[in-house]
Amino acid sequence: MDDDSDAESPRGWRERRNSTLTAISLLQLDPAPMDSDPDTPTEEKRPIDSLDADGTMEGSAGSIKTGSTMAPGLSGSGRGAIYYLSRMQRYSSYAVSVFTTMHLVNVSLIPAVTRSVAGSETYLLMARELYQTPITEPLLVGLPVLMHIGSGIALRLLRRSQNIKRYGGSTPGMYAMMRSSTANPRPSVQLWPPLSWISWSGYVFSAFWGAHVVMNRVLPLVVEGDSSNIGLAYVSHGFARHPIIAATAYRGLIGIGCAHMVWGLAKWFGIAPSTKGWWGSEAVSVDKKTKRQRRRQWLGVQAAVVAAAALWAVGGLEVVAKAGASDGWVGKLYDDLFARVQL
Repeated sequence: MDDDSDAESPRGWRERRNSTLTAISLLQLDPAPMDSDPDTPTEEKRPIDSLDADGTMEGSAGSIKTGSTMAPGLSGSGRGAIYYLSRMQRYSSYAVSVFTTMHLVNVSLIPAVTRSVAGSETYLLMARELYQTPITEPLLVGLPVLMHIGSGIALRLLRRSQNIKRYGGSTPGMYAMMRSSTANPRPSVQLWPPLSWISWSGYVFSAFWGAHVVMNRVLPLVVEGDSSNIGLAYVSHGFARHPIIAATAYRGLIGIGCAHMVWGLAKWFGIAPSTKGWWGSEAVSVDKKTKRQRRRQWLGVQAAVVAAAALWAVGGLEVVAKAGASDGWVGKLYDDLFARVQL
């Protein structure tokens, strides 16, 4: 009887009420519908570290199923924005590869064969009729590059938004409480997706590529009104007048660029090896056969990177860079262009 009377007393009622108060119950939570059918496909909640960081669809878009939390697709089929952004990033890189191949032939391979800048200018002028017209240049260069970079940035922002919803970052105080509840200085829950080597090299390559476009396309158009006088001799003049800056810019362009493009294509085709288990500090246990296989694949891709860079360097650094400065009014024109950018 005493126990029953204590339970019904105001003191016992207050104790029971206080015991139900937790940090979670004090948070403001928005109402959300509950799934009634367990067989209804929902978004698979995988650890955030397993999400691809470079905007690819493998491992991320394929794991996102149709559900109420899915952003509506363009066709109403349940495919979300990640699906379309991933394909936009992938197929835009194929268009850029077409231009890159033609450019490689004209600025490096042909000079390597002719061993002359003047003898290679004719082929460069002929190739410009293919990829430097008012129609083909935007289709093969401008739009694909903007789509590739823009879709990659949009994918990172979209995945961060999904992680905020998934891990309670949109609830006031929820994400801070999750981080403070662990003693690990680097908690496993990160709102930003991890930045992979392919993504990192892509952002760095964008800076080198942007500087290349400014010096070879934008600057002549702004100063002279066209770029008809810009060719391999212009590059040779830059190496002769500013060797350190030109060598740094060219080596960075072909080094970072080849690494990004080769590894990116390897990932699109599913042959990019994982370094987990034999490289880095990540605790992943794999057998010796898998380690050897991944190491061989990694070395194979790296060999392809070196080979691609060598193709760009065999004519660019060995022939064009050593041709010397231009004389006469052409050399003065090039000097005036460099002076506009404080060179």
